[in-house]
Amino acid sequence: MLSGPGSAKEVRQFVFLLPENTLSYEAGDALGVWPRHHRELVDEWLGVTGLEGDALVEVGDHEPMLLRDALRERFAIARLNPDLVRFVAERNGDTELRELLKPENKARFTDWAWGRHQIDLFAEYPVQVSAEEWLSVLKPLQPRLYSISSSPKQDPWEVHLTVSAVRYDFRGRPRRGVCSTYLADAAENDGIGVFLQKSNHFRPPTASPTPMIMIGPGTGIAPFRGFLQERRALGHTGPNWLFFGEQHAATDFYYRDEITGMHADGFLTELDLAFSRDQPEKIYVQDLMRARGAELWRWLQDGAHLYVCGDAQRMAKEVDATIVEIAQRHGNLDHDAAKAYVKGLSSAGRYQRDVY
Repeated sequence: MLSGPGSAKEVRQFVFLLPENTLSYEAGDALGVWPRHHRELVDEWLGVTGLEGDALVEVGDHEPMLLRDALRERFAIARLNPDLVRFVAERNGDTELRELLKPENKARFTDWAWGRHQIDLFAEYPVQVSAEEWLSVLKPLQPRLYSISSSPKQDPWEVHLTVSAVRYDFRGRPRRGVCSTYLADAAENDGIGVFLQKSNHFRPPTASPTPMIMIGPGTGIAPFRGFLQERRALGHTGPNWLFFGEQHAATDFYYRDEITGMHADGFLTELDLAFSRDQPEKIYVQDLMRARGAELWRWLQDGAHLYVCGDAQRMAKEVDATIVEIAQRHGNLDHDAAKAYVKGLSSAGRYQRDVY
């Protein structure tokens, strides 16, 4: 467990052992994990639909299998999607549900669907259809991709992941993320299906002297742990700078001993930490970037490669805007020129993002 007692989050490290000649990776790659649904969710899904889990069903070109196994391993039975809601609305006949599905109500639908699972929908708007009809509308269960948080240069026989287990309540009922809690709760007793997703666009610098700036709040720290391991194993001499942020230093400083150890011995040249809930005003990594904008600009002028990993919806956009601000203020560029400068960094492979 990477998060400490009392944390609002449940962040864990998972280590996969790699038998010889099975899988090889590079720092910056992602690992795909094929999840399975919790058996409790499968039982709830069967209960609310009134179907028998021991019934045999056809799934593609495979041999017939038990419905409960198909639901656990092959079909997405947690999150809602418009096609499934439309399927239920057509058979239930509820006018409010039909109204939600109109194109002009897209924002309302998104708000309504947030946090709901399929079992919540079926309980509120019951329909009775056959297993074959349900399987015709359910989406395939998809793998999840996680940024690898290790380097094969340190240990070629292991691959590490940094995963936040998603758990929440919906109307007082516990709900879970599919893959994150599969890894946390059930995967130890399963043979886990994994595959490698190459990320050729997201690699640490190849030249030893190149400065490296990494911005990775939350589990976005994952690939940068691998980058640092990689550069240390290769003997790279370039300076390294990490911006990391989370809620509380006491409970949410992931890989604290490793990171502070690298900083203490000088390998991690600069370390800026933003723990947003440890003071009255919230502080984020972009605030620290602005505070150190002059030095960050000097690093960029010295040829630094800049990396961002984490939330695409908010953090990555705000970090991008902050880099433009820094270019304006410390590079004496107007807004358009600053945006062009940042775009040029990206085109040159010096600004790389792994966002989701």
